Amino acid sequence: QVQLVESGGGLVQAGGSLRLSCVASGRSFRRYAMAWFRQAPGKEREFVAAINWSGGSTSYADSVKGRFTLSRDNAKNTMSLQMNSLKPEDTAVYYCAADYADGPTSIASLYGYWGQGTQVTVSS
Repeated sequence: QVQLVESGGGLVQAGGSLRLSCVASGRSFRRYAMAWFRQAPGKEREFVAAINWSGGSTSYADSVKGRFTLSRDNAKNTMSLQMNSLKPEDTAVYYCAADYADGPTSIASLYGYWGQGTQVTVSS
């Protein structure tokens, strides 16, 4: 079993930066692929970024490539998402997800463990 807790959300002006963190409990953390998804009001949940178990492979949505950077520290059971050059359209609740996977998958249904979410609001 894995429990995920996100932090780092908040209100920022367009062009600013935020760093989201996801701390996992459970002995199997380093065996899981992990990802961030987001859901804006009235929209479906969408993929943001994913990372494989070792941190050696990452995947990003086209909308965040070049602006967001995903990393993980297996010694600290932590995954981090550095978000730069934020845009109003990045406003959403951001969710951390984890599960066994061959690589940094963008498919939400393949993740069985989810955090409670953290709100990111970008003002124009």
